[in-house]
Amino acid sequence: MTRAINFNAGPAGLPLPALLRAQEELVDFEGTGMSILEHSHRGKAFEAVHNEAISLLRKLLGISSDYEVLFLQGGASQQFATVPMNLLPAGQSADYVITGGWSEKAYEEAQRIGTVRIAANTVENKRYKRIPKVEELELDDGAAYVHLTSNNTLFGTQWHSFPKTKAPLVVDMSSDILARRLDISQFGMIYAGAQKNIGPSGVVVVIMRKELIERGRKDIPVIFRYETHAKANSLYNTPPTFAIYLMRNVLAHLDSIGLEAVEEANRKKGELLYGAIDELADFYKGPVEKESRSLMNIVFNLPSEELEKRFVAEAQKANMVGLAGHRSTGGIRASTYNAVSLEDVAHLVEFMRSFKAKQG
Repeated sequence: MTRAINFNAGPAGLPLPALLRAQEELVDFEGTGMSILEHSHRGKAFEAVHNEAISLLRKLLGISSDYEVLFLQGGASQQFATVPMNLLPAGQSADYVITGGWSEKAYEEAQRIGTVRIAANTVENKRYKRIPKVEELELDDGAAYVHLTSNNTLFGTQWHSFPKTKAPLVVDMSSDILARRLDISQFGMIYAGAQKNIGPSGVVVVIMRKELIERGRKDIPVIFRYETHAKANSLYNTPPTFAIYLMRNVLAHLDSIGLEAVEEANRKKGELLYGAIDELADFYKGPVEKESRSLMNIVFNLPSEELEKRFVAEAQKANMVGLAGHRSTGGIRASTYNAVSLEDVAHLVEFMRSFKAKQG
């Protein structure tokens, strides 16, 4: 079987070693006579996998005992509501930094819960081409929290450093968690849908200061309280066991490589692809300001929509999938998450040169 070169934005490609491990263990997990899918979430076999995943994530990101690590459901989109439900009390407001479609949705959902402010918004003509400068942020020091999206999958922008805030910093890191090393202490909370860099769809990782969890509101349903899941080690109700198992496999693979090497590989992929876009700028146009360019979702345009459709179709014939831009933005988008290799990106760059040459 020939594996496709997968540039999908999510669900995205998974590391082959993680998949092969799942294949090997699928029918009979560690001699138990049944698949991990069939094990009780309260049994010793799954509990060991669950706790190993937590331990690996703590090791990879250097997460201290001041934080809880939770595995939740509902996707990052549910966190758009769960965050303000827990952290936005009556009489306070929260600050939102708008840099793309997902931060727009997070802000809109928070408006339904309580009082929220826009601390910055970089939209221009319905597009987002940059991350705001620190001096543009109009932050309220008394805010319940400050929310931002670290990487914007639709428009291809990314925060390469994070603002220092007096209020707890809450970050949706769905599309670039584990792509680089982080100083976890600068965040009050990180949440991330797993289906881009961590594992398959179905599980959300939450990394949250214990003091923030304790501060959470008690007048909301029990199932939506972070405190509920922290006390139960994310086993309050049946979790997505197979998704967590596969996430464990991915984390173990990343641990064998080391996050420093992963970060370096992502930097090289970005340099290679952006280098080609800049070199061939008479044909490929990168709309994002250079200092805001994402290393996870690299977007560009061709001279016409017709050429873009032809580019995507011919790329698929060359075994490259997932290159069409989001339906709301158009263009081309190469999502170069951790599972995409430098060789994969080199293959795309070679195709870009060849495609341009064919157009005369």
